[in-house]
Amino acid sequence: MSKATELREMSDEQIQLVCKDAAESLFRLRMQAQTEKLAAPTDMKKLRRTIARCQTVLAERTARAASPAVS
Repeated sequence: MSKATELREMSDEQIQLVCKDAAESLFRLRMQAQTEKLAAPTDMKKLRRTIARCQTVLAERTARAASPAVS
């Protein structure tokens, strides 16, 4: 999930929710990594990329909304 095309189809609120969930999961994984060995260390990388995708799509939307419409 969370490919850029899928994120672009979502509303802003849905994207922010996905980003928030990913950030919380990343926080839990970081805490777990400090106390014990992770079962799947690549999950941290996947979550970081998901967060970056969400932020990119939201930034694209704000930039598109802020720029004047070209006809």
